[in-house]
Amino acid sequence: MKMSRRGFMVAGAGATLALSGCGQEAKPAQAGELLRSKAKLPAPFQVPLPIPPVKKPVRSDAKADYYRVVQRKASREILPGLTTEVMGYDGLFPGPTFDVRSGRTTVVEQVNELDVSTVVHLHGGHTPAPSDGWPLDLVMPANGGHTERHVMSGGDMTMGRRTYTYPNTQRAATLWYHDHTMDYTAPQVYRGLFGLHLIRDDEEDNLPLPKDDREIPLVIADRAFDADGSFLYPAAKDGPGVEPAYMEGVIADVTLVNGAPWPVHEVDAVRYRFRILNASNARRYELAFSNGPAKFVQIGSDGGLLDLPVEHKTVVIAPAERFDVIVDFSQYRPGDEVTLVNKLDNNSNVMRFKVAHKAVDESNIPAKLSSYAVTPRPAGVVRREWRFRRGGGHSGWTINGKAFDPAVMQAQVKLDQYEIWTFVTDVHHPVHVHLAPFQVLSRGGKTKVAEFDHGWKDTVDIRPAEVVEVLVKFTAHKGKYLIHCHNLEHEDMAMMAAFETI
Repeated sequence: MKMSRRGFMVAGAGATLALSGCGQEAKPAQAGELLRSKAKLPAPFQVPLPIPPVKKPVRSDAKADYYRVVQRKASREILPGLTTEVMGYDGLFPGPTFDVRSGRTTVVEQVNELDVSTVVHLHGGHTPAPSDGWPLDLVMPANGGHTERHVMSGGDMTMGRRTYTYPNTQRAATLWYHDHTMDYTAPQVYRGLFGLHLIRDDEEDNLPLPKDDREIPLVIADRAFDADGSFLYPAAKDGPGVEPAYMEGVIADVTLVNGAPWPVHEVDAVRYRFRILNASNARRYELAFSNGPAKFVQIGSDGGLLDLPVEHKTVVIAPAERFDVIVDFSQYRPGDEVTLVNKLDNNSNVMRFKVAHKAVDESNIPAKLSSYAVTPRPAGVVRREWRFRRGGGHSGWTINGKAFDPAVMQAQVKLDQYEIWTFVTDVHHPVHVHLAPFQVLSRGGKTKVAEFDHGWKDTVDIRPAEVVEVLVKFTAHKGKYLIHCHNLEHEDMAMMAAFETI
């Protein structure tokens, strides 16, 4: 099994994957190589911002809501005048949004009508191991069609469908769900297998934050398109992973927000709440407004509300991170246009807001948001180090010098005990830990909380040759879980490690 999955990385490809073939050494801003579209691209700000529909349960009882999602191919008009075949939850791109309550169980039957195997991971979820999305817990195609890549052992394989149970025993937060199939997460997320999962609770509901149509998800993702409108992706010809030139990560030239290219959205001159998710495979963003006084007031992170609001002129967001922010458009006049840009890409366009009307605004940003409090660094706890590095001969990516092996647990972690984990990088790696959120203790030896590290997080953006310490505690659920890089090309090329909670 190991040779069939990873042999190409250590036996056949090492000599060809020299540093010059990896997009050179990673720049401070990005880790990845640009993939250019062949399709004719539209002018920006022509397409309205779509809002993913909220998924409705098929039934409910006193404790749970039950849903059915069909993973299927569908033709969508992403670039105007062209059709793109997506792999979508319910055929949507992105998938439908789950809007659920803390402490109320969500049960989702996932039906696979694709021609490839899939796995679903609720990213940021406090989830029992059987529903966490172990990369070999494959949901095989319902039609029975599959390729050799599906013949793997070490997981709980089901045919056609699988039921995932999410207790939602956690604070209100912006989570997301996406494919997590071993070796093929990157192309399957790229083609559409991702969506939002919002958890709400009374603490958040009682805040006077913008609500209803003034609470808007912004799911940002970059993609490239072939001349016929199909997704362009540099998959390896002879197995999992990508062509050698793209092993640093795939960065594409079209910015999509909620599945639309460089969209435009009409707003009133009031406060809006934006739940921002970076659903790109590898691209990072430094979001900023091109004109006027608008700023971001951060109210939440991956794991929910901050204790106090934090003001930012720009927001740096790595793959899989979420920022919950308030933007006040009352400082603009009707007719003004405000462009959201990415400063890490020469102020390239992301989307535009058109201020349409003055309006009544009864929202505000409280000085105190949540009972969340920073946990002091405990003494005498278990410490673990996780090193994220290229493989030997630049033939893949490793954690602690090892390519992912689902049979190997790199750590056994006791429940209900704090641990301090240290992450060490060579190039940019957004590090994600399953099951439990963590608190960033230090970055580069500095213990003052860095600008974008506030709150409880499940993904942390680590820059080249940097050391980050986090405080983590796993609770409730015993079983196998994962730590990995959320640059999805890195993940598929083995930058993932298993640990067991006991």
